[in-house]
Amino acid sequence: MKFPSFHTTKFYLFLLVALVFSACKTEQSTEPNKVDEIISSVRETYAPDKRVALFDIQSEKNSTGYILKGKTNLPEALNTFKKELDSQKIKYTDSIEILPSDELEGMVYGVINNSVANLRSKPSHAAEMVTQGTLGMPLNIYQKERSWYHIQTPDDYLGWVDAGGIELMTKEEFDAWQATAKVIYTNTYGKSYATADTSSEAVSDVVAGNIFRLIAEDGNFYQVQYPDGREAYLQKEEANTFDEWKSTLALTKESLVETSKTMLGVPYLWGGTSTKGVDCSGFTKTVYLMNGMIIPRDASQQIHEGFFVDDSKDFDKLIAGDLLFFGRKATDSTSERVIHVGMWIGNNEFIHSAGNVHISSMDKNSENFDAYNYDRYLRTKRILNETGEGLLYLTKENIF
Repeated sequence: MKFPSFHTTKFYLFLLVALVFSACKTEQSTEPNKVDEIISSVRETYAPDKRVALFDIQSEKNSTGYILKGKTNLPEALNTFKKELDSQKIKYTDSIEILPSDELEGMVYGVINNSVANLRSKPSHAAEMVTQGTLGMPLNIYQKERSWYHIQTPDDYLGWVDAGGIELMTKEEFDAWQATAKVIYTNTYGKSYATADTSSEAVSDVVAGNIFRLIAEDGNFYQVQYPDGREAYLQKEEANTFDEWKSTLALTKESLVETSKTMLGVPYLWGGTSTKGVDCSGFTKTVYLMNGMIIPRDASQQIHEGFFVDDSKDFDKLIAGDLLFFGRKATDSTSERVIHVGMWIGNNEFIHSAGNVHISSMDKNSENFDAYNYDRYLRTKRILNETGEGLLYLTKENIF
């Protein structure tokens, strides 16, 4: 009897294995993952912007159905997701964590404890700084990873902050902090002191918008307390009680211009939203905050607020306080991209953070004409005294 050669046998074995692998691969690639389709649909409805909402869900198919893993801070979205799975009779094992995490043991509130806290995209100092929080800012705490906390700011922005930047609180502790009288620092930059004397030791640096608990008044100083219990003194000429400050807010085009000019020369800082350093949208956000209005964090979010003013470079339509947006216009193959924002101050000029905070002109004959931004101008929106989902007023909302 003649047996096949070694090489012939090897060939047939290889061919058989290839056919089996090909059949398995084809079966996997042609079977759609219905769960992933539902996840995408729910995410698009409830969390289209991952900067402000978390719906990080994954599915894994097994012999009995699907294993669902991930995290979300949106219980309503999760309920919608499960109802859709049930309506399609899809079997699943639920291993999704609803934030805040049980591991926090009730410490799900916090307050920024440093003059400025850097919030990052991941729990690492090497990660991108996405925004900042200033002292006294209240936070929702969602989860902990090593010495980092995943938090959400009053404008719904998500980020990671290291433990040294915040003071964790229970609901009772947070409510007690919120109920106390406050002091707001209104100067661009300064210090708090150990005693009611500017020659005494500094407790920390302070920036515009920092908010403290008021303990007492001592001559020309406010005696204040930090969220972690430290006590210090602020000069009255550089601060005010929060209630009095709110009662005197003008929120006019003139007050916006005045505030913006106090920040001239402040360096550009990617992710910055304080008077230590600002990016373009961090600058406009800070200007509005110091006039009692919280607006969205990024330029691509700010552009969706308020009402349309201009998109044809008819700058006579603009008033001080209007926001000018710049970037790349939409084409047949690409979507619009908002890259930069500045604030109109009148006289054909706008103020913005690019390199540092400075004033540029839209007048081609002016010495400070900004040809670069003139050419990439998209449109202007007006948000001053307007209403919208992303616009909060400190005179109407009990945020601090």
